[in-house]
Amino acid sequence: MLLHIENVLTPEQVAQCRRRLAASDWVDGRITAGEQSARAKRNLQVPEGSDASRELGELILGALGRNPEFVSAALPLRVFPPLFNRYDAGMGFDTHVDNAIRFAGPVRYRTDLSATLFLSDPGDYDGGELIVEDTYGEHAVKLAAGDLILYPASSLHRVAPITRGSRWAAFFWTQSMVKSDEQRTLLWALDQAVQKLTLKVGQADPEVVSLTGTYHNLLRMWVEV
Repeated sequence: MLLHIENVLTPEQVAQCRRRLAASDWVDGRITAGEQSARAKRNLQVPEGSDASRELGELILGALGRNPEFVSAALPLRVFPPLFNRYDAGMGFDTHVDNAIRFAGPVRYRTDLSATLFLSDPGDYDGGELIVEDTYGEHAVKLAAGDLILYPASSLHRVAPITRGSRWAAFFWTQSMVKSDEQRTLLWALDQAVQKLTLKVGQADPEVVSLTGTYHNLLRMWVEV
């Protein structure tokens, strides 16, 4: 499932992130890449574990926890502490697949879902689209600052080269309580249908109660905690 989630951060929070990042050091982004990705990656990153990375990561994790769309789609068990990257003119990231396991200190994260949270508006740069491949072809993504794209970490994807300006973003991975993308997609669709039906007929309607029970029983069947 490829999902665009709007307004994860407010404009004020985006501005806060950009001010903090502008005052931070940037290093070669290959320091967090696997062997395959390192050969394809041309960008800059704020060092993992830096004060800025921790501060802004906590801001983003708090926003994600309050976002019902993210919670419903990702069913997060663990969210990897967000990292921050920058693509300037001439930089890009060739086609790759994200590492299956990431480490944050002693904690291991299975990367079920990848996410990019845009911190630059589309008019600030040319190129820089996140291009995700799936069974239906390629999807080019370039979102407003504060918006997030969520997609299976197993997907082939790349960042198109920047030809003007600079693209700033946060990126991270989620270990879901439901490992299968197909199962998560079904649960997401069912949850969305239940919410829409609830708005029409109320929470106490027998069909809403029945569908809600089905959702939770499927979740109980598939969840891994």
